[in-house]
Amino acid sequence: MDKRLIGELGEIEAARYLRRHGYIIVEANYRCRLGEIDIIAEDRKYLCFVEVKTRSENMMYAPSDAVDAAKRAKIIAAAGLYMSVKKPQKQIRFDVIEVYFENGEPVKINHIENAFES
Repeated sequence: MDKRLIGELGEIEAARYLRRHGYIIVEANYRCRLGEIDIIAEDRKYLCFVEVKTRSENMMYAPSDAVDAAKRAKIIAAAGLYMSVKKPQKQIRFDVIEVYFENGEPVKINHIENAFES
């Protein structure tokens, strides 16, 4: 399956997972001049900036390993711009959701809350 398509399917599955766990999806695929945020979601206490990483289950490393310092810096910068415009009233948090696919089907989701800090 095409890598881009797997990524899109992973983001859809991550959004479903968040909704099932009581989150409200505020934005998806937020893009600005400083970067992109896959999902912006909120629960009662937090506004969460979520990076989604999708891989096949037999990978030798965790999908979250791909969220390196450069990627984190871009997410943090984009989140800063988002907050300067929207002025949210909640605390913020940076999460990573790992979505594992096998044979084109999602088989596992791992939600890493507070995966990194700004």
